[in-house]
Amino acid sequence: MAGDGTAAPGARDDASAAPARPGGRARTVAAGLASGLALLLVVFAMLAPNQLTLFTPAAFLRLPLEALLVVSLVLLLPARGRRMVAVPVGVALGLLAIVKVIDLGFFAVLARPFNPVFDWISFEAGTDYVAESYGQFGAVVAVVAAGLLAVGLLVLMTWAVLRLTRLVVRNRRAATHIVSALGATCVVGAVLGVQIIPDVPISTLSYDRALQVRAALRDQKVFAAEARVDAFGDTPGDQLLTALRGKDVVLAFVESYGRSAIEDPALAPGVGATLDTGYTRLRAAGYAARSGWLTSPTYGGGSWLAHGTLLSGLWINNQQRYTHLVASDRMTLNRAFQRAEWRTVGVMPGITQAWPEGKFFGYDEVHASKELGYRGPQFSWAQMPDQYTLSVFEQREHADPDHPPVMATIPLVSSHAPWAPLPELIGWDELGDGSIFGPMAEAGESPEDVWRDTGKVRTQYGRAVEYSLNTIVSYLERYGDDEIVFVYLGDHQPAPMVTGENASHDVPITIVAKDPAVLDRISGWNWQEGLKPGPDAPVWPMSDFRDRFLTAFGP
Repeated sequence: MAGDGTAAPGARDDASAAPARPGGRARTVAAGLASGLALLLVVFAMLAPNQLTLFTPAAFLRLPLEALLVVSLVLLLPARGRRMVAVPVGVALGLLAIVKVIDLGFFAVLARPFNPVFDWISFEAGTDYVAESYGQFGAVVAVVAAGLLAVGLLVLMTWAVLRLTRLVVRNRRAATHIVSALGATCVVGAVLGVQIIPDVPISTLSYDRALQVRAALRDQKVFAAEARVDAFGDTPGDQLLTALRGKDVVLAFVESYGRSAIEDPALAPGVGATLDTGYTRLRAAGYAARSGWLTSPTYGGGSWLAHGTLLSGLWINNQQRYTHLVASDRMTLNRAFQRAEWRTVGVMPGITQAWPEGKFFGYDEVHASKELGYRGPQFSWAQMPDQYTLSVFEQREHADPDHPPVMATIPLVSSHAPWAPLPELIGWDELGDGSIFGPMAEAGESPEDVWRDTGKVRTQYGRAVEYSLNTIVSYLERYGDDEIVFVYLGDHQPAPMVTGENASHDVPITIVAKDPAVLDRISGWNWQEGLKPGPDAPVWPMSDFRDRFLTAFGP
Protein backbone atom coordinates (compact mmCIF):
# COMPACT_ATOMS: atom_id res chain seq x y z
CA MET A 1 0.00 0.00 0.00
CA ALA A 2 1.13 3.51 -0.67
CA GLY A 3 2.45 5.20 2.44
CA ASP A 4 3.19 2.03 4.44
CA GLY A 5 6.82 1.89 3.32
CA THR A 6 6.34 -1.15 1.16
CA ALA A 7 6.92 -0.82 -2.57
CA ALA A 8 4.42 -2.35 -4.91
CA PRO A 9 5.67 -5.34 -6.95
CA GLY A 10 7.70 -4.23 -9.98
CA ALA A 11 7.97 -0.66 -8.69
CA ARG A 12 11.33 1.10 -9.32
CA ASP A 13 13.28 2.57 -6.41
CA ASP A 14 14.90 5.41 -8.34
CA ALA A 15 13.81 9.02 -8.70
CA SER A 16 12.10 8.49 -12.02
CA ALA A 17 8.88 7.41 -10.31
CA ALA A 18 8.74 10.48 -8.07
CA PRO A 19 7.58 13.95 -8.99
CA ALA A 20 10.31 16.14 -10.41
CA ARG A 21 12.10 18.18 -7.77
CA PRO A 22 14.49 21.12 -8.14
CA GLY A 23 17.90 19.75 -9.05
CA GLY A 24 16.50 16.25 -9.61
CA ARG A 25 17.30 16.25 -13.32
CA ALA A 26 20.88 17.40 -12.64
CA ARG A 27 21.36 14.64 -10.06
CA THR A 28 19.98 12.08 -12.50
CA VAL A 29 22.37 13.24 -15.23
CA ALA A 30 25.29 13.26 -12.77
CA ALA A 31 24.40 9.74 -11.61
CA GLY A 32 24.26 8.55 -15.21
CA LEU A 33 27.63 10.11 -15.98
CA ALA A 34 29.15 8.56 -12.86
CA SER A 35 27.85 5.12 -13.84
CA GLY A 36 29.18 5.62 -17.37
CA LEU A 37 32.60 6.56 -15.98
CA ALA A 38 32.58 3.50 -13.71
CA LEU A 39 31.80 1.28 -16.69
CA LEU A 40 34.58 2.85 -18.78
CA LEU A 41 37.11 2.31 -15.97
CA VAL A 42 36.23 -1.35 -15.66
CA VAL A 43 36.27 -1.84 -19.43
CA PHE A 44 39.72 -0.21 -19.59
CA ALA A 45 41.10 -2.45 -16.85
CA MET A 46 39.79 -5.64 -18.42
CA LEU A 47 40.00 -5.00 -22.18
CA ALA A 48 42.44 -2.19 -22.91
CA PRO A 49 45.63 -3.36 -24.68
CA ASN A 50 48.96 -2.89 -22.98
CA GLN A 51 50.57 -1.32 -26.07
CA LEU A 52 49.66 2.05 -27.53
CA THR A 53 49.85 0.70 -31.08
CA LEU A 54 47.10 -1.83 -30.28
CA PHE A 55 44.53 0.76 -29.18
CA THR A 56 41.92 0.15 -31.88
CA PRO A 57 38.15 -0.37 -31.73
CA ALA A 58 38.71 -4.06 -32.41
CA ALA A 59 40.61 -4.40 -29.15
CA PHE A 60 37.41 -3.66 -27.23
CA LEU A 61 35.14 -6.01 -29.22
CA ARG A 62 35.67 -8.83 -26.75
CA LEU A 63 33.82 -10.20 -23.75
CA PRO A 64 35.79 -10.55 -20.50
CA LEU A 65 34.70 -13.88 -18.98
CA GLU A 66 35.75 -12.81 -15.49
CA ALA A 67 33.29 -9.90 -15.60
CA LEU A 68 30.41 -12.23 -16.40
CA LEU A 69 31.40 -14.53 -13.53
CA VAL A 70 31.58 -11.62 -11.06
CA VAL A 71 28.19 -10.25 -12.15
CA SER A 72 26.66 -13.70 -11.78
CA LEU A 73 28.09 -13.95 -8.27
CA VAL A 74 26.78 -10.50 -7.36
CA LEU A 75 23.28 -11.48 -8.46
CA LEU A 76 23.36 -14.58 -6.26
CA LEU A 77 24.80 -13.10 -3.06
CA PRO A 78 23.06 -11.12 -0.29
CA ALA A 79 23.95 -7.45 0.27
CA ARG A 80 26.83 -8.07 2.69
CA GLY A 81 28.31 -10.76 0.50
CA ARG A 82 28.11 -8.51 -2.54
CA ARG A 83 30.27 -5.89 -0.83
CA MET A 84 32.76 -8.53 0.28
CA VAL A 85 33.14 -9.51 -3.37
CA ALA A 86 33.08 -6.04 -4.90
CA VAL A 87 35.88 -4.50 -2.83
CA PRO A 88 38.58 -7.13 -3.58
CA VAL A 89 37.48 -7.26 -7.21
CA GLY A 90 37.87 -3.47 -7.39
CA VAL A 91 41.34 -3.65 -5.85
CA ALA A 92 42.29 -6.44 -8.25
CA LEU A 93 41.10 -4.40 -11.23
CA GLY A 94 43.02 -1.42 -9.88
CA LEU A 95 46.18 -3.51 -9.76
CA LEU A 96 45.49 -4.82 -13.25
CA ALA A 97 45.06 -1.24 -14.51
CA ILE A 98 48.33 -0.22 -12.85
CA VAL A 99 50.14 -3.10 -14.53
CA LYS A 100 48.66 -2.12 -17.90
CA VAL A 101 49.83 1.46 -17.47
CA ILE A 102 53.30 0.16 -16.55
CA ASP A 103 53.16 -2.11 -19.59
CA LEU A 104 52.53 0.91 -21.82
CA GLY A 105 55.78 2.40 -20.55
CA PHE A 106 57.72 -0.87 -20.81
CA PHE A 107 56.62 -1.46 -24.39
CA ALA A 108 57.48 2.14 -25.30
CA VAL A 109 61.03 1.79 -23.92
CA LEU A 110 61.89 -1.92 -23.70
CA ALA A 111 59.52 -3.42 -26.30
CA ARG A 112 58.13 -5.97 -23.82
CA PRO A 113 55.58 -6.13 -20.98
CA PHE A 114 56.38 -5.59 -17.32
CA ASN A 115 57.19 -8.78 -15.45
CA PRO A 116 55.92 -8.60 -11.84
CA VAL A 117 58.55 -11.11 -10.69
CA PHE A 118 61.71 -9.75 -12.34
CA ASP A 119 61.25 -6.09 -13.10
CA TRP A 120 61.04 -4.24 -9.80
CA ILE A 121 64.65 -3.12 -10.15
CA SER A 122 63.62 -1.31 -13.34
CA PHE A 123 61.83 1.31 -11.26
CA GLU A 124 65.08 2.14 -9.47
CA ALA A 125 66.95 2.20 -12.79
CA GLY A 126 64.25 4.42 -14.30
CA THR A 127 64.38 6.83 -11.37
CA ASP A 128 68.17 7.03 -11.66
CA TYR A 129 67.85 7.72 -15.38
CA VAL A 130 65.38 10.58 -14.80
CA ALA A 131 67.60 12.01 -12.06
CA GLU A 132 70.71 11.87 -14.25
CA SER A 133 68.95 13.27 -17.33
CA TYR A 134 66.52 15.80 -15.83
CA GLY A 135 67.78 16.42 -12.31
CA GLN A 136 66.81 15.24 -8.84
CA PHE A 137 63.72 17.44 -8.75
CA GLY A 138 62.46 15.83 -11.96
CA ALA A 139 62.98 12.39 -10.42
CA VAL A 140 61.02 13.37 -7.27
CA VAL A 141 58.16 14.76 -9.36
CA ALA A 142 58.07 11.57 -11.45
CA VAL A 143 57.99 9.32 -8.37
CA VAL A 144 55.25 11.38 -6.68
CA ALA A 145 53.16 11.47 -9.87
CA ALA A 146 53.51 7.71 -10.31
CA GLY A 147 52.48 7.12 -6.71
CA LEU A 148 49.42 9.35 -7.01
CA LEU A 149 48.41 7.63 -10.24
CA ALA A 150 48.68 4.19 -8.62
CA VAL A 151 46.64 5.19 -5.56
CA GLY A 152 44.11 6.94 -7.78
CA LEU A 153 43.60 3.86 -9.94
CA LEU A 154 43.08 1.64 -6.88
CA VAL A 155 40.54 4.01 -5.36
CA LEU A 156 38.70 4.69 -8.63
CA MET A 157 38.48 1.02 -9.61
CA THR A 158 37.12 0.04 -6.22
CA TRP A 159 34.56 2.86 -6.41
CA ALA A 160 33.64 1.81 -9.96
CA VAL A 161 33.02 -1.82 -9.04
CA LEU A 162 30.93 -0.86 -6.00
CA ARG A 163 28.81 1.52 -8.09
CA LEU A 164 28.27 -1.02 -10.88
CA THR A 165 27.40 -3.65 -8.29
CA ARG A 166 24.59 -1.43 -6.96
CA LEU A 167 23.45 -0.74 -10.52
CA VAL A 168 23.29 -4.46 -11.33
CA VAL A 169 21.25 -5.20 -8.21
CA ARG A 170 18.78 -2.38 -8.92
CA ASN A 171 18.30 -3.81 -12.41
CA ARG A 172 18.45 -7.48 -11.46
CA ARG A 173 16.08 -8.83 -14.13
CA ALA A 174 17.78 -7.02 -17.03
CA ALA A 175 21.22 -7.91 -15.71
CA THR A 176 20.28 -11.59 -15.48
CA HIS A 177 19.06 -11.66 -19.08
CA ILE A 178 22.19 -9.86 -20.32
CA VAL A 179 24.62 -12.13 -18.43
CA SER A 180 22.80 -15.23 -19.68
CA ALA A 181 22.92 -14.04 -23.29
CA LEU A 182 26.56 -12.99 -23.14
CA GLY A 183 27.55 -16.16 -21.32
CA ALA A 184 25.97 -18.26 -24.04
CA THR A 185 27.71 -16.14 -26.67
CA CYS A 186 31.08 -16.76 -24.99
CA VAL A 187 30.51 -20.51 -24.86
CA VAL A 188 29.45 -20.68 -28.50
CA GLY A 189 32.33 -18.41 -29.51
CA ALA A 190 34.86 -20.54 -27.65
CA VAL A 191 33.53 -23.80 -29.10
CA LEU A 192 33.17 -22.60 -32.67
CA GLY A 193 36.08 -20.15 -32.69
CA VAL A 194 33.78 -17.28 -33.67
CA GLN A 195 35.50 -13.92 -34.28
CA ILE A 196 33.81 -10.57 -34.79
CA ILE A 197 37.11 -9.14 -36.06
CA PRO A 198 39.72 -11.42 -37.71
CA ASP A 199 42.36 -12.64 -35.23
CA VAL A 200 40.41 -11.20 -32.28
CA PRO A 201 38.64 -13.87 -30.18
CA ILE A 202 35.09 -13.08 -29.12
CA SER A 203 35.91 -13.70 -25.46
CA THR A 204 39.04 -13.23 -23.41
CA LEU A 205 40.48 -13.92 -19.98
CA SER A 206 42.70 -11.62 -17.91
CA TYR A 207 44.65 -14.35 -16.12
CA ASP A 208 47.64 -14.18 -18.48
CA ARG A 209 49.50 -12.35 -15.71
CA ALA A 210 49.12 -15.37 -13.46
CA LEU A 211 50.57 -17.55 -16.21
CA GLN A 212 53.43 -15.09 -16.63
CA VAL A 213 54.22 -15.21 -12.90
CA ARG A 214 54.13 -19.00 -12.92
CA ALA A 215 56.57 -19.16 -15.84
CA ALA A 216 58.83 -16.62 -14.15
CA LEU A 217 58.97 -18.66 -10.97
CA ARG A 218 59.83 -21.81 -12.95
CA ASP A 219 62.61 -19.97 -14.78
CA GLN A 220 64.88 -20.23 -11.75
CA LYS A 221 65.10 -24.00 -12.15
CA VAL A 222 65.52 -23.74 -15.91
CA PHE A 223 68.40 -21.30 -15.50
CA ALA A 224 70.09 -23.44 -12.86
CA ALA A 225 70.10 -26.37 -15.27
CA GLU A 226 71.55 -24.20 -18.06
CA ALA A 227 74.27 -22.82 -15.77
CA ARG A 228 75.48 -26.30 -14.81
CA VAL A 229 76.75 -26.79 -18.37
CA ASP A 230 80.09 -25.03 -18.89
CA ALA A 231 82.46 -26.34 -21.56
CA PHE A 232 85.33 -24.17 -20.29
CA GLY A 233 84.70 -24.04 -16.56
CA ASP A 234 87.57 -26.40 -15.68
CA THR A 235 89.97 -25.54 -18.52
CA PRO A 236 93.47 -24.73 -17.19
CA GLY A 237 94.81 -21.26 -17.88
CA ASP A 238 97.64 -22.49 -20.09
CA GLN A 239 95.03 -23.93 -22.46
CA LEU A 240 92.97 -20.75 -22.73
CA LEU A 241 93.36 -17.99 -25.32
CA THR A 242 96.72 -19.30 -26.53
CA ALA A 243 96.33 -17.56 -29.90
CA LEU A 244 96.11 -14.16 -28.21
CA ARG A 245 99.22 -14.37 -26.05
CA GLY A 246 100.86 -10.97 -25.78
CA LYS A 247 97.83 -9.14 -27.16
CA ASP A 248 95.90 -6.36 -25.47
CA VAL A 249 92.19 -7.07 -25.86
CA VAL A 250 89.58 -4.32 -25.52
CA LEU A 251 85.91 -5.27 -25.32
CA ALA A 252 83.78 -2.14 -25.77
CA PHE A 253 79.99 -2.08 -25.45
CA VAL A 254 78.53 0.79 -27.48
CA GLU A 255 75.33 1.85 -25.76
CA SER A 256 72.12 1.38 -27.81
CA TYR A 257 74.03 0.51 -30.99
CA GLY A 258 71.53 -1.77 -32.68
CA ARG A 259 70.75 -3.18 -36.09
CA SER A 260 68.39 -0.29 -36.80
CA ALA A 261 71.32 2.14 -36.73
CA ILE A 262 72.73 0.37 -39.80
CA GLU A 263 69.60 -0.69 -41.66
CA ASP A 264 66.85 1.85 -40.87
CA PRO A 265 66.45 4.12 -43.93
CA ALA A 266 66.42 7.24 -41.76
CA LEU A 267 69.57 6.29 -39.84
CA ALA A 268 71.60 4.22 -42.30
CA PRO A 269 72.99 7.06 -44.44
CA GLY A 270 74.71 8.80 -41.54
CA VAL A 271 75.81 5.75 -39.55
CA GLY A 272 76.70 3.81 -42.69
CA ALA A 273 78.89 6.63 -43.99
CA THR A 274 80.61 6.81 -40.60
CA LEU A 275 81.39 3.08 -40.73
CA ASP A 276 82.56 3.13 -44.34
CA THR A 277 84.78 6.17 -43.85
CA GLY A 278 86.03 4.73 -40.56
CA TYR A 279 87.09 1.49 -42.22
CA THR A 280 88.91 3.38 -44.96
CA ARG A 281 90.85 5.23 -42.29
CA LEU A 282 91.62 2.06 -40.36
CA ARG A 283 92.79 0.25 -43.48
CA ALA A 284 95.14 3.15 -44.15
CA ALA A 285 96.49 2.68 -40.61
CA GLY A 286 97.12 -1.02 -41.21
CA TYR A 287 94.03 -2.56 -39.61
CA ALA A 288 91.51 -5.05 -40.89
CA ALA A 289 88.08 -5.87 -39.45
CA ARG A 290 85.31 -8.46 -39.55
CA SER A 291 81.70 -7.88 -38.51
CA GLY A 292 78.58 -9.92 -37.76
CA TRP A 293 75.39 -9.80 -35.70
CA LEU A 294 74.47 -10.92 -32.20
CA THR A 295 70.93 -11.17 -30.82
CA SER A 296 70.73 -9.29 -27.53
CA PRO A 297 68.65 -10.59 -24.61
CA THR A 298 67.30 -7.10 -23.96
CA TYR A 299 65.92 -4.13 -25.87
CA GLY A 300 65.83 -0.42 -25.21
CA GLY A 301 67.61 -0.73 -21.86
CA GLY A 302 68.96 -3.19 -19.30
CA SER A 303 72.52 -3.04 -20.59
CA TRP A 304 73.79 -5.13 -17.68
CA LEU A 305 71.76 -8.08 -18.97
CA ALA A 306 73.60 -7.91 -22.30
CA HIS A 307 76.96 -7.55 -20.56
CA GLY A 308 76.22 -10.55 -18.38
CA THR A 309 75.07 -12.59 -21.36
CA LEU A 310 78.12 -11.96 -23.52
CA LEU A 311 80.64 -12.40 -20.72
CA SER A 312 79.09 -15.50 -19.11
CA GLY A 313 77.88 -17.42 -22.15
CA LEU A 314 74.42 -17.73 -20.55
CA TRP A 315 71.17 -16.16 -21.71
CA ILE A 316 70.54 -13.42 -19.11
CA ASN A 317 67.23 -11.85 -20.13
CA ASN A 318 65.84 -10.91 -16.73
CA GLN A 319 66.97 -9.62 -13.34
CA GLN A 320 66.42 -12.92 -11.56
CA ARG A 321 68.88 -14.65 -13.89
CA TYR A 322 71.37 -11.82 -13.47
CA THR A 323 71.13 -11.99 -9.68
CA HIS A 324 71.75 -15.74 -9.68
CA LEU A 325 74.57 -15.34 -12.19
CA VAL A 326 76.59 -12.85 -10.14
CA ALA A 327 76.14 -15.01 -7.03
CA SER A 328 77.66 -18.01 -8.82
CA ASP A 329 81.19 -19.06 -9.74
CA ARG A 330 80.53 -19.12 -13.49
CA MET A 331 83.65 -18.54 -15.56
CA THR A 332 83.21 -15.30 -17.46
CA LEU A 333 85.26 -14.18 -20.43
CA ASN A 334 87.10 -11.83 -18.06
CA ARG A 335 87.92 -14.72 -15.74
CA ALA A 336 89.20 -16.75 -18.67
CA PHE A 337 91.67 -13.97 -19.50
CA GLN A 338 92.52 -13.65 -15.81
CA ARG A 339 93.17 -17.38 -15.54
CA ALA A 340 95.41 -17.13 -18.60
CA GLU A 341 97.44 -14.42 -16.80
CA TRP A 342 96.11 -11.26 -18.42
CA ARG A 343 95.50 -8.21 -16.29
CA THR A 344 91.72 -7.68 -16.37
CA VAL A 345 90.25 -4.22 -15.87
CA GLY A 346 86.93 -2.48 -16.25
CA VAL A 347 86.73 1.20 -17.20
CA MET A 348 83.21 1.98 -16.11
CA PRO A 349 81.96 5.56 -16.63
CA GLY A 350 78.40 4.54 -15.78
CA ILE A 351 79.22 2.98 -12.39
CA THR A 352 78.47 5.72 -9.86
CA GLN A 353 77.75 3.52 -6.81
CA ALA A 354 79.27 0.49 -5.13
CA TRP A 355 79.47 -2.37 -7.62
CA PRO A 356 80.14 -5.72 -5.93
CA GLU A 357 79.45 -7.55 -9.22
CA GLY A 358 82.92 -6.52 -10.37
CA LYS A 359 84.42 -9.30 -8.25
CA PHE A 360 82.19 -11.91 -9.87
CA PHE A 361 83.11 -10.87 -13.41
CA GLY A 362 86.80 -11.23 -12.62
CA TYR A 363 88.31 -7.74 -12.75
CA ASP A 364 91.69 -7.13 -11.16
CA GLU A 365 90.70 -3.48 -11.00
CA VAL A 366 87.59 -1.43 -11.76
CA HIS A 367 88.02 2.22 -12.72
CA ALA A 368 84.59 3.55 -11.74
CA SER A 369 83.11 6.90 -12.73
CA LYS A 370 84.24 8.90 -9.71
CA GLU A 371 87.78 7.55 -10.02
CA LEU A 372 88.32 8.63 -13.63
CA GLY A 373 89.32 12.21 -12.77
CA TYR A 374 86.71 13.84 -14.99
CA ARG A 375 86.00 17.49 -14.17
CA GLY A 376 83.88 18.39 -17.18
CA PRO A 377 80.10 18.61 -17.57
CA GLN A 378 77.72 15.69 -17.61
CA PHE A 379 75.99 15.07 -20.93
CA SER A 380 72.54 14.12 -19.58
CA TRP A 381 72.82 10.47 -18.51
CA ALA A 382 76.41 10.08 -19.78
CA GLN A 383 78.79 11.04 -17.00
CA MET A 384 81.54 11.84 -19.51
CA PRO A 385 82.22 11.62 -23.26
CA ASP A 386 83.48 8.34 -24.69
CA GLN A 387 86.68 10.01 -25.84
CA TYR A 388 87.58 10.84 -22.25
CA THR A 389 86.79 7.28 -21.13
CA LEU A 390 89.14 5.78 -23.75
CA SER A 391 91.83 8.32 -22.87
CA VAL A 392 91.76 7.16 -19.25
CA PHE A 393 92.19 3.55 -20.36
CA GLU A 394 95.13 4.61 -22.53
CA GLN A 395 96.85 6.57 -19.78
CA ARG A 396 96.33 4.08 -16.96
CA GLU A 397 96.53 0.70 -18.66
CA HIS A 398 97.92 0.84 -22.19
CA ALA A 399 100.42 3.69 -22.63
CA ASP A 400 103.29 2.16 -20.62
CA PRO A 401 105.41 0.11 -23.06
CA ASP A 402 106.16 -2.35 -20.26
CA HIS A 403 102.53 -2.94 -19.25
CA PRO A 404 101.40 -6.56 -18.89
CA PRO A 405 98.90 -7.88 -21.44
CA VAL A 406 95.56 -6.35 -20.52
CA MET A 407 91.97 -7.33 -21.17
CA ALA A 408 89.66 -4.33 -20.68
CA THR A 409 85.88 -4.10 -20.68
CA ILE A 410 84.74 -0.56 -21.49
CA PRO A 411 81.09 0.53 -21.82
CA LEU A 412 80.86 3.59 -24.07
CA VAL A 413 77.83 5.54 -22.90
CA SER A 414 77.67 8.72 -24.99
CA SER A 415 75.01 7.03 -27.14
CA HIS A 416 72.76 6.47 -24.12
CA ALA A 417 69.33 8.15 -24.22
CA PRO A 418 68.24 10.96 -24.13
CA TRP A 419 70.95 11.80 -26.73
CA ALA A 420 71.09 15.48 -25.85
CA PRO A 421 73.30 17.37 -25.46
CA LEU A 422 76.07 15.56 -27.36
CA PRO A 423 79.85 15.96 -27.20
CA GLU A 424 82.09 16.41 -30.22
CA LEU A 425 85.40 14.73 -31.00
CA ILE A 426 88.41 16.95 -30.20
CA GLY A 427 92.18 16.51 -30.30
CA TRP A 428 93.37 13.85 -27.87
CA ASP A 429 96.00 16.22 -26.49
CA GLU A 430 93.29 18.76 -25.64
CA LEU A 431 91.27 16.52 -23.29
CA GLY A 432 92.92 17.39 -19.99
CA ASP A 433 90.48 16.79 -17.15
CA GLY A 434 87.46 17.21 -19.42
CA SER A 435 86.73 20.84 -18.56
CA ILE A 436 87.07 21.68 -22.24
CA PHE A 437 83.68 20.04 -22.87
CA GLY A 438 81.87 22.71 -20.84
CA PRO A 439 80.85 24.96 -23.76
CA MET A 440 79.60 21.93 -25.75
CA ALA A 441 77.20 20.90 -23.00
CA GLU A 442 75.93 24.46 -22.58
CA ALA A 443 75.43 25.02 -26.30
CA GLY A 444 73.89 21.64 -27.03
CA GLU A 445 70.17 20.96 -27.22
CA SER A 446 68.34 19.99 -24.05
CA PRO A 447 66.51 16.67 -23.65
CA GLU A 448 63.24 18.57 -23.20
CA ASP A 449 63.62 20.24 -26.61
CA VAL A 450 64.68 17.06 -28.40
CA TRP A 451 62.00 14.77 -26.97
CA ARG A 452 59.13 16.95 -28.15
CA ASP A 453 59.74 15.68 -31.69
CA THR A 454 60.16 11.99 -32.58
CA GLY A 455 62.06 12.91 -35.74
CA LYS A 456 64.53 14.95 -33.73
CA VAL A 457 64.96 12.09 -31.26
CA ARG A 458 65.90 9.74 -34.10
CA THR A 459 68.30 12.29 -35.57
CA GLN A 460 70.03 12.83 -32.24
CA TYR A 461 70.28 9.06 -31.68
CA GLY A 462 72.01 8.67 -35.04
CA ARG A 463 74.43 11.49 -34.23
CA ALA A 464 75.23 9.94 -30.86
CA VAL A 465 76.07 6.57 -32.41
CA GLU A 466 78.18 8.26 -35.07
CA TYR A 467 80.12 10.07 -32.33
CA SER A 468 80.85 6.83 -30.45
CA LEU A 469 81.95 5.00 -33.60
CA ASN A 470 84.15 7.89 -34.71
CA THR A 471 85.73 7.93 -31.26
CA ILE A 472 86.71 4.25 -31.55
CA VAL A 473 88.25 4.81 -34.98
CA SER A 474 90.11 7.89 -33.78
CA TYR A 475 91.43 6.04 -30.73
CA LEU A 476 92.78 3.20 -32.84
CA GLU A 477 94.40 5.63 -35.26
CA ARG A 478 96.10 7.48 -32.43
CA TYR A 479 96.96 4.78 -29.92
CA GLY A 480 96.51 1.40 -31.58
CA ASP A 481 99.50 -0.85 -32.22
CA ASP A 482 100.32 -4.26 -33.64
CA GLU A 483 99.30 -5.99 -30.42
CA ILE A 484 95.84 -4.53 -29.89
CA VAL A 485 92.64 -6.46 -30.61
CA PHE A 486 89.60 -4.20 -30.35
CA VAL A 487 86.17 -5.86 -30.12
CA TYR A 488 83.16 -3.57 -30.04
CA LEU A 489 79.44 -4.30 -30.17
CA GLY A 490 76.07 -2.88 -29.32
CA ASP A 491 74.45 -3.90 -26.06
CA HIS A 492 70.86 -3.56 -27.32
CA GLN A 493 68.63 -1.69 -29.71
CA PRO A 494 67.38 1.80 -28.77
CA ALA A 495 63.78 2.34 -27.68
CA PRO A 496 60.91 1.62 -30.11
CA MET A 497 60.49 5.39 -30.57
CA VAL A 498 63.68 5.14 -32.64
CA THR A 499 63.42 1.66 -34.15
CA GLY A 500 59.67 1.47 -34.72
CA GLU A 501 57.59 -1.52 -33.69
CA ASN A 502 58.69 -5.14 -34.13
CA ALA A 503 62.36 -4.45 -34.82
CA SER A 504 64.78 -7.29 -34.14
CA HIS A 505 66.98 -7.62 -31.04
CA ASP A 506 70.11 -7.81 -33.21
CA VAL A 507 73.20 -5.70 -32.57
CA PRO A 508 76.38 -5.35 -34.65
CA ILE A 509 79.70 -6.76 -33.45
CA THR A 510 83.13 -6.04 -34.95
CA ILE A 511 86.68 -7.26 -34.32
CA VAL A 512 89.52 -4.96 -35.38
CA ALA A 513 93.20 -5.96 -35.42
CA LYS A 514 96.44 -5.33 -37.29
CA ASP A 515 97.77 -8.87 -36.91
CA PRO A 516 96.30 -10.97 -39.77
CA ALA A 517 96.60 -14.09 -37.63
CA VAL A 518 93.88 -12.77 -35.32
CA LEU A 519 91.27 -12.50 -38.06
CA ASP A 520 92.44 -15.76 -39.63
CA ARG A 521 91.35 -17.47 -36.44
CA ILE A 522 87.74 -16.41 -37.02
CA SER A 523 87.61 -17.05 -40.77
CA GLY A 524 85.23 -19.95 -40.12
CA TRP A 525 82.71 -17.56 -38.59
CA ASN A 526 81.95 -16.14 -42.07
CA TRP A 527 81.76 -12.62 -40.72
CA GLN A 528 81.96 -9.91 -43.35
CA GLU A 529 84.91 -7.62 -43.96
CA GLY A 530 84.68 -4.08 -42.65
CA LEU A 531 82.96 -2.31 -39.79
CA LYS A 532 79.44 -2.75 -41.19
CA PRO A 533 77.82 -6.20 -41.22
CA GLY A 534 75.53 -6.76 -44.16
CA PRO A 535 72.01 -8.16 -44.02
CA ASP A 536 73.31 -11.67 -44.81
CA ALA A 537 76.04 -11.74 -42.15
CA PRO A 538 75.63 -14.54 -39.57
CA VAL A 539 73.38 -13.92 -36.56
CA TRP A 540 74.16 -15.67 -33.26
CA PRO A 541 72.56 -15.46 -29.85
CA MET A 542 74.75 -13.19 -27.74
CA SER A 543 75.18 -16.05 -25.27
CA ASP A 544 77.09 -18.04 -27.94
CA PHE A 545 79.93 -15.55 -28.20
CA ARG A 546 81.95 -16.59 -25.14
CA ASP A 547 82.36 -20.23 -26.19
CA ARG A 548 82.94 -19.38 -29.86
CA PHE A 549 85.60 -16.83 -28.91
CA LEU A 550 87.37 -19.18 -26.49
CA THR A 551 87.27 -21.97 -29.07
CA ALA A 552 88.60 -19.80 -31.90
CA PHE A 553 91.52 -18.47 -29.89
CA GLY A 554 92.29 -21.65 -27.97
CA PRO A 555 94.93 -24.30 -28.76
